[in-house]
Amino acid sequence: MNMASIIDHTLLKPDATGLMIERLCAEAAEYHFCSVCVNPIWVPFCSGLLDSETPLVCSVVGFPLGSTPLVAKEAEWVVSRGAGEVDMVLPVGLLKQGDTAGVRLMIQEVVNAVPGVPVKVILETCLLTNEEKVTACSISKDAGAAFVKTSTGFSKGGATLADIRLMRETVGSLMGVKASGGVRDFDTAVAMVEAGASRIGTSSGITIVNANK
Repeated sequence: MNMASIIDHTLLKPDATGLMIERLCAEAAEYHFCSVCVNPIWVPFCSGLLDSETPLVCSVVGFPLGSTPLVAKEAEWVVSRGAGEVDMVLPVGLLKQGDTAGVRLMIQEVVNAVPGVPVKVILETCLLTNEEKVTACSISKDAGAAFVKTSTGFSKGGATLADIRLMRETVGSLMGVKASGGVRDFDTAVAMVEAGASRIGTSSGITIVNANK
C-alpha cells in the first residue's frame, strides 16, 4: 500500500506561520503526499511553492463551522489562486433541523462554483446520528461532491472505523471517503483504509509513512 499517495498533509492551526507552511510543503514534496491541506490565506503561498501537479494544494472553506453563506465565493477564491481540491464543511445545523434542501443547495453551489475541482464535504460526524450521517452522505453524493469526509478536527471527535464503514456503505464504491481527525499512526491509517477510506487527512503523515519503512 502506497500510504503517502492518499495522505492530505494537513496544517490548519490558526497560529500557523509562513515558515510552518513552507515546511509543510517541503515535507509533502519529499514524501510524495497527495496534497497539502491549508487554510485559504495560505493557498497563494503554497501554490507558489508547489508549482507542479503534485502535491496538490487543498483548502478548506466554510471552516470549521459550516455556517457562512459565502462558502461558494470562498471556494472560487481558493481555486482561482491555485487550490486543486476544496474541503467544505456541511451546514450541520441545517441538516439537524431537517432542511435537506438547504444543505443540498449549499453543496451544489460550491460544486458549481469550481467545475472540475473535487469537492469534499466535511460531515462533522461526531455531531450527527447515524441516520443523519446517511442523509448527509446521500445529499453530498446527489449534489455532485467527489468525497465525503468525517471531521474538521476542531469539534469533539474525529474519524471512527464505524463511521468510515457507514459512509462507504452509503456512497458506494465510486465516491471518495476521507478519514480525518485523530488518525496519527500507521495502524490506524491502515484500519481506516480497510474500512473504506480512500483518503487520509492528518498532520501526522510523516510518522505514518515512516512507520511502514
